[in-house]
Parts: sequence; structure tokens; C-alpha cells
Amino acid sequence: MRVFKFGGASIKDADGVKKLVETLQTVGFDNTLIVVSAMGKITNALEKVIDKYYNEKAALQSAIQEVRKFHNEILLDLFPNENHVVFTKVSTLLDTLDSFFKSNKSPDYNYVYDQTICYGELVSTTIISEYFNEVGLKNSWLDVREYIKTDNYYRRANVNWEVTQEQITANFNTNTLNITQGFIGSDANNFTTTLGREGSDYTAAIFAYCLNAESVTIWKDVPGVLNADPRYFENAQLLRKISYREAIELAFYGASVIHPKTLQPLQKKEIPLYVKSFLNPEADGTKVSKGVDLDPEIPCFIVKKNQVLISLSSLDFSYIVEENISEIFNLLHLYKMKVDVIQNSAISFSVCIENNYNNLDKLLQHLKAKFRVIYNENVSLYTIRHSNDQVVKEIEKGKTVLLKQLTQVTTQLVTK
Repeated sequence: MRVFKFGGASIKDADGVKKLVETLQTVGFDNTLIVVSAMGKITNALEKVIDKYYNEKAALQSAIQEVRKFHNEILLDLFPNENHVVFTKVSTLLDTLDSFFKSNKSPDYNYVYDQTICYGELVSTTIISEYFNEVGLKNSWLDVREYIKTDNYYRRANVNWEVTQEQITANFNTNTLNITQGFIGSDANNFTTTLGREGSDYTAAIFAYCLNAESVTIWKDVPGVLNADPRYFENAQLLRKISYREAIELAFYGASVIHPKTLQPLQKKEIPLYVKSFLNPEADGTKVSKGVDLDPEIPCFIVKKNQVLISLSSLDFSYIVEENISEIFNLLHLYKMKVDVIQNSAISFSVCIENNYNNLDKLLQHLKAKFRVIYNENVSLYTIRHSNDQVVKEIEKGKTVLLKQLTQVTTQLVTK
């Protein structure tokens, strides 16, 4: 059993879906599970739907219509016969989304987010499954919510591995081509949950672990794992081989090619991960596996934009000690802040965080009751693995460095 994951960029339009088929025909698809993301930027479009639901209800139907229009254009390119069953299936799914907004009683934004955002994956897999059948790739469409079970931590749910393993073992047919959704699962009450942005990679790893798969391949529009994001860095180079440990470090610091949670279940069973280009499916790409050296051994650059740097000091110039640090982390947990860097001295404590849940104002208000608080929004966090003085100086050039932290292997800079 092999697990293939295709992201939104690879299926952003009808040509992308056709290219997916070509890729499978090139590399084979026997005993294969296909995990698929939402098409193109449709997750962003669904986030706009949620925004209209909360802030501009008069524009809600228009926002939903944009989602319908986007998918309908792809359908018309793929299925010349407008009476094909796929048109009804997609329309029914989006009607169900519409009905959710009319009947929802929950004030919980995160719950509403997950019940809405999942339709990107549900629709994309429905379209692709039907197109597979149309071109002779017989397959089974699976609702991933029946297999991956989680807690109800909406927008960043935690997998219940025991129940998930039971569901996959009992219900999964490994003797056919299967297609399912990335990114989503369901809780004990069968409400939809999500695994965090870019969680489709994680979905592939969950199935691979539970199925004892021979490999996972993530198909992207880049040659493999690069040493830097080409959107922000020039002359990015392909990393041909990476150890699990190195890849986990890169993922932890925010490398966008691999989801942070993806590698851990694969490492436990030593399942190799390949990152390849769907534009050139026979190229080697990148292999992530056990105990290999970084090849080539060069600096690796990661940047996270739109971070918040908070610097705290005691009101009476007393030491920042264990009790204070414990309280700070309890507040960061309470307000669901993801911590990327910490640095402390005798009387100060700095932390760089991601304000994913828009709780910054509440957090700052709470902190100001006990600490002197200085904060900077919209800062950038640069992480350089295997750094040297020259590359660090290049990153610092033309920027104000607010925080700098060095270890033997890694340099981190927070800049404005």
C-alpha cells in the first residue's frame, strides 16, 4: 500500500486534475490511497464565507455562490455532459453547507470554521473521484471523517489514535484505488474537525501509519524539499536526502513543504516520505528516511511572517523566575498562542508567537496586570539551520533585529 497526497496547487483547475491522472498513469496506482486537499485557493474562499456569516450576512449567499462558480467551471471543463451525476453531487454538498448556516445555533467560531471549511476537500475529492471513473480509474471515495477520529479541539484537533486505528483496520479496503480528503476528521459526536492548516500531509501520514504503508509521497509543484522558500529566497536548492530528525527540525521551525506533525508517525514505523514534483513525476525528488545525512549539506532557511514579539519585565525589577514563567505559559496556552521562540534574562522574558486565534488583545490585557509589556506586531521570524556568519549577515542586511538567538546548529532572528 502506497499513500499519495496531492495539494491544492496541483489540482487548482481542470488541467491540474488531468495532470493528476497522468501522474498516476506514469507511476502506477495499484493498492494506492490518494489524499487530496481543497482545490486552488478555495480554503481562502470558504474563510471569506465564514467572515460574511459573522460580519455581513447580506453578502453570505454571494460568497457561497463564488465557491459554487469556481467548482462549476472546473466541472464544465472535465465533464462535457452537464447531466453527469457529479453536478448533482457537488450541488448537494454545497446545499448542505448553505443549510448549516441557516440552522446553526453555536456561537463558537472555531466550531463553525471546521463545519464550513471541510467542504473544500469534500467537493474536490468528489470531483476527482468521478473524473477517475470517467477515464477508467475505478476507485472508492471515502469520507475521511469515518476513519480519522479526534477530540473536539476545533481547528487544531488531536487524533485519537486508538479509535482511528480501529476504524481504518476494520473498514479500509487495501485492494483498490481509494481517494479521500486531507485535513479533516471528526470528533466523538461526529462533528467535523480539522487538523490545522496544511494538515493534508498529516492525514497521509496517519493512514500510512495505520496501514503499515510502504511509503508516502507528497506531490507538489516544486522539485522536492528545497533549502528555502523560493517566494522569499533566491537560488533555492533541492535537498535530495534528509533524515527524519532533520526534517522534523525543519518542520518544527515552519518549513512549509512538510507539516510539523507529518513526520512523527512515519518515523515510528520507519516509513519513507518522498516529496516529488507532479510536473516531473519520474524525477527522484527528496527522500526523508532514517539516519541519512543532509544531502547536500547547506544552510536551510525558513521565514514566518506576521508574528508577534512580546517582551515582558517585572514591574518592580524583581527576577523573572519559574513561577512567573509558568504563569506566562499558562496564559499562552489559555489564549491558544503557538510559541516559536523564547528568550529570557534575569528580569525580562521575550516570546515570539503566532496569533492564529485573534486573542492577542485579551492576552496583552492579562499580562499587563502583572508585567511591564512591550510588543511588536507583524514581525518576521527567520530560522537558519546549519548557518554560518555570512548567511546570517545577509539575512540581517537592511532589517532591524529585535531578537537574536544562536545554538550550535540553528540561528533565529526576529526582525522588523
